[in-house]
This record gives sequence, C-alpha cells and structure tokens, in this order.
Amino acid sequence: MEKLDRITINPEVCLGQPTVRGMRITVSFVLKMLANGHSNQEILEWYPFLEEEDIRQVLQYAAWLASDQVMKIA
Repeated sequence: MEKLDRITINPEVCLGQPTVRGMRITVSFVLKMLANGHSNQEILEWYPFLEEEDIRQVLQYAAWLASDQVMKIA
C-alpha cells in the first residue's frame, strides 16, 4: 500500500472529514464529482489548486474504505 500523504484528517477542518492536503476540499466532494461523470481534467480546471495526484489518492483512499481495511493516516 502506498502512503496516502495527500489525504488528511483534522478535527478542525471540515468537521474532521478526510480532506485533500488539509484544504477545505473533502474526499467525498471529489468522489461525488467523479461519480457524476466529471473527468479529472474538468475537476482540475475548476479547482486549479488540485493536482492529478490528489485525485488519484482520493480514489485510492475510497478503495481502501470500500475494502473494509483500517489504515492509520499520519
């Protein structure tokens, strides 16, 4: 398993939801955009502070959650 160094959890940011690099962009927000058919390129154009690696790690984090494995995020 690769290190998910772009997914952060801070109780003081977005009520402790997992976010991308501590920004107020939640993992669930990015996943919802992807689930609604938006491409990585569209998301990166709309949110230029995001990077391709951010989206990759969001998907990787979601896959881990779906596999019912527990992972400690530093």
